[in-house]
Amino acid sequence: MSVMSEEWKQRTELLLGKEKTERLSRAHVLVVGLGGVGAYAAEMLCRAGIGKMTIADADTIHPSNINRQLPALHSTISKPKAEILAERFMDINPELELKALPVYLKDEAIPELLDSANFDFVIDAIDTVAPKCFLIYHALTRGIRIISSMGAGAKKDITQIRFADLWETYHCGLSKAVRKRLQKMGMKKKLPVVFSTEQADPKAVLLVEGETNKKSTAGTVSYMPAVFGCYLAEYVIRKL
Repeated sequence: MSVMSEEWKQRTELLLGKEKTERLSRAHVLVVGLGGVGAYAAEMLCRAGIGKMTIADADTIHPSNINRQLPALHSTISKPKAEILAERFMDINPELELKALPVYLKDEAIPELLDSANFDFVIDAIDTVAPKCFLIYHALTRGIRIISSMGAGAKKDITQIRFADLWETYHCGLSKAVRKRLQKMGMKKKLPVVFSTEQADPKAVLLVEGETNKKSTAGTVSYMPAVFGCYLAEYVIRKL
């Protein structure tokens, strides 16, 4: 380990201790979904000194992402989120073992990914119900630790963000949809999630047409998805 790498981690080690910091450096975390929530979760893990990370998202950057998404700049429009973040994370920690997958994960691709490495934790930041539930289902059936983000859209009060079990959440449309789908799949295991107790603002939700895997779009403010991402990262770091 170089002197520089030891220096940039010293504040984390001062807080967590050498043993726990080294434990993070040996951990491998999978982050699926690199939008407003997932990108911040991944960066917080990277800056905390996670040793291995696999990130996955097929999406490219759109102008509408700039208000809240970490890799979104006018200079990065139309570029793959996974590739932009991979370059950024390697600049933060050149010793990070990083695998970036600019692919849309669905069906058989999800179990294949989960079986491709010994993941210590999975962060689910997918905003589409079907692949989200498929990832959750296959992680839980394999006994892989996972935490999932519920809906941050159409909400703006960060004081109402909470950790909870999926089955105890409320005032969250995404939670309701995920519960319903998992029940149909025969999955009723506990699932730690980050959600908000705030009621979504109905005026901030619009129905959309012609978009793949998307029936509506919700208004968002810069800080809300970022705080969700920080909650996810904090949970994973504490558990590891």
